[in-house]
Amino acid sequence: MRLPTYFVSHGGGPWPWMKDQYGPAYAELEASLVAIRQAHGEAVRAVLVVTSHWETPGFMVSSGGAPGMIYDYGGFPPHTYQVQYPAPGNPALAQRVAALLGAGGHPAGLDAERGFDHGTFSMLYPVYPKARMPVVQLSLRRDLDPQAHIEAGRALAPLRDEGVLILGSGLSFHNLRQFGPSGAAASKAFDGWLQQAMTLAPPERTAGLLRWETAPMARAAHPREEHLLPLMVAMGAAEQEPAACVYHEEDFFGSLTVSSFRFGGS
Repeated sequence: MRLPTYFVSHGGGPWPWMKDQYGPAYAELEASLVAIRQAHGEAVRAVLVVTSHWETPGFMVSSGGAPGMIYDYGGFPPHTYQVQYPAPGNPALAQRVAALLGAGGHPAGLDAERGFDHGTFSMLYPVYPKARMPVVQLSLRRDLDPQAHIEAGRALAPLRDEGVLILGSGLSFHNLRQFGPSGAAASKAFDGWLQQAMTLAPPERTAGLLRWETAPMARAAHPREEHLLPLMVAMGAAEQEPAACVYHEEDFFGSLTVSSFRFGGS
């Protein structure tokens, strides 16, 4: 079974552990994440997370067997700094990922000390709450070059036939200075462009993503594009296959428009 790939708008901070504070605010996002597990079940043997919260000069792959936790957020309740997500790593998969990237012209290193950041553990908790699924993380390249990240996705495509679920973890709107009503117009405009771009035939879709900065209100939606780049990797790994929107809200945090996408499969 060839698995699809996903770009997931992962929400904010350690939200799965803050339901008392947030109430139903994350209900739709959570349901979309649970649906990933329900759709693929035992076909998945491991997960590769392309995380927007890890940037390195060249691509790096987490290779430890028992990754720790990285609480890369601030201002949240004390209990959220005690969260544990004890999913195992997969050193063999990490080596496979690095080998594929190298063969695709993008040498990658291994980091045996890298723990799970919140772009990984908060997003994965609803998908695999028992934390038994092996997880490997892939960093972004610090230059944030869209072409390089699409090429990385192309190189990683064989993993889809090996039971590895590729999840790009980011956010379709990420301007923390306007994370509220002031960001409504920019998030809606950029999401409208993104929805249209995802419907294009593969060559046009790729070309459109390479020119993402020309989209309506692009830099208002992404002053810095690290939360968009995981989309490039996920798309590149299923470049010739159709996309589907699997999560969409127009009132995230009361006013923002955000989306997640699946590439290939169902």
